[in-house]
Amino acid sequence: MASPAISRRGLMLVLSSPSGAGKTVIARAILDADEQVTMSVSVTTRPPRPGEVDGVDYIFVEADAFARMVERGDFLEHATVFANAYGTPREPVEAALGAGRDVLFDVDWQGARKLAEAAPDDVVGVFILPPSTAELERRLESRAQDPAEEVARRMARAADEISHWDEFGYVIVNQDLDASIAGVRAILRAERLRRGRQAGLAGLVKSLCEGR
Repeated sequence: MASPAISRRGLMLVLSSPSGAGKTVIARAILDADEQVTMSVSVTTRPPRPGEVDGVDYIFVEADAFARMVERGDFLEHATVFANAYGTPREPVEAALGAGRDVLFDVDWQGARKLAEAAPDDVVGVFILPPSTAELERRLESRAQDPAEEVARRMARAADEISHWDEFGYVIVNQDLDASIAGVRAILRAERLRRGRQAGLAGLVKSLCEGR
């Protein structure tokens, strides 16, 4: 007799950090290495940065369109950061989890908290810390994506963002990028094996106990 089938419900891997700590680079490495992981593409009202593609990096919309999505309940979470609105579309995330695929989120602590409130059994939160304030500033400046005043604003906000580190189940200090990526991959592998995510496991255990 064949063993009972074991399927897996997907999980929500939520990466958060102060701007410039490395969560986006880590997220891209996880996506490139694991076909079971898909990226949650956020909706935002901010303008695209150089090289960003609509529908791939973000879904770029006007403020009035974003407001209508909020009214319809289209978001799992939404927040305003640096005067721009961001939101996580509900439908594609729920479809992926039901199909056994993991969904990766690159969000700030506000978004992470709201996702955890909306789906506490599905969220795996990882906070990425920089090794020092000086290194965080160096990384922000080396990106060359934002003017000096924007870098200064992000640095001023960093301490508040870092203060929320203890809301996450896992914390990684991103001193060495390869080691940080390996750490997140280890978390992902372990979380996939949680008992509650393996549908059909009880049936297999029952058949084993009955000698079948």
